[in-house]
Amino acid sequence: MPRPTEQRALERVARRPVPDVPAAVLLACLTAAYATGDRHGVRLFSRALARKGVGR
Repeated sequence: MPRPTEQRALERVARRPVPDVPAAVLLACLTAAYATGDRHGVRLFSRALARKGVGR
């Protein structure tokens, strides 16, 4: 059962703007995730790069 304070905290975070991360940082994170075998990280950073429009 969700608590009211938890719900308010989630709503506050959802309203906060996401900072723009440089493509070079995302690529470095993708490389590190791939090198360590972190499949979740690879998907996460690949999608972030795709949303950024890198390579177009």
